[in-house]
Amino acid sequence: MNKAPFHRPAIFSGMLIVIAAASAVFAAGGGDMPVKIERKSCSAPDGVKIVYSASGSGEPALLFIHGGLADRSFWNSQLEAFAGRHRVIALDLPGHGESGSNRVKWGLPVFGADVKAVADAEKLSRIIVFGNSLGGPVAVEAALLLPGRVLGVVGVDTFQELSDITPDEARQRAELFGKNYAAGVKAMVKMLFHPDADPALMADAERRMQKTPPDAAYAIFMSLAGYSEAAPARRLKVPLRAINGDLFPTDVPAIRKIVPDFKAVIMTHMSHYPMLERPEEFNRHVAAVVAELSRGK
Repeated sequence: MNKAPFHRPAIFSGMLIVIAAASAVFAAGGGDMPVKIERKSCSAPDGVKIVYSASGSGEPALLFIHGGLADRSFWNSQLEAFAGRHRVIALDLPGHGESGSNRVKWGLPVFGADVKAVADAEKLSRIIVFGNSLGGPVAVEAALLLPGRVLGVVGVDTFQELSDITPDEARQRAELFGKNYAAGVKAMVKMLFHPDADPALMADAERRMQKTPPDAAYAIFMSLAGYSEAAPARRLKVPLRAINGDLFPTDVPAIRKIVPDFKAVIMTHMSHYPMLERPEEFNRHVAAVVAELSRGK
């Protein structure tokens, strides 16, 4: 079990997918043509406003879910890269970005219902769901609510392990941000990058994450108490994949005891946000896994 104070790999949050540049179907956003990204919104089942970005057309749709304290802007490079061939969606989970924070009940299953609300609003019928960090288990929860519509779930630096979050772990994380939110975010961001990562990139990630309302952050972390990552994963009827960095080790054999067909590609010397740190390389991995899942193999 990972004892890091801020990040359990699968939340905060075998065989490797073979990436060959010559055969990967890289979905460029239309050459030099600018990509039009729409700002849209819909309502969560409890009435909270969900804001999301949408671009492009084509199936399968690619739906991107950010990690805890982040926002949909973490996926801007993917909207620009893949809109030439796919409908691409990135949402702000409630409590993050521009979405509402006026929620009574929080939790990963509730976030899964938020993702379903966006998929329903967009009338998406064939979807590949991507989730970074906390967004990974949210993607699993969403897939369970969208039977017959999701082709696969792809974690991004998550699913390094599938375990339970104890009430004490959840409380420690929540109290850290409750006592001094700015300092807590700064410490967390530092931990999520390799020591030699670009300082400007780290500062930008921290700046964006500081915008999350502290009260919402506290409630979200407290809602994780008792959550089992393995139980929902066992119920998945679609493939589970991961594109992970090597900052936190991925225990493929352990995960395969729960999800037998699990596959992961590990990006060398990569931190927690590969879509920010090396977006072109990350997008090649995304294109390869989209091609695989689209074939149904």
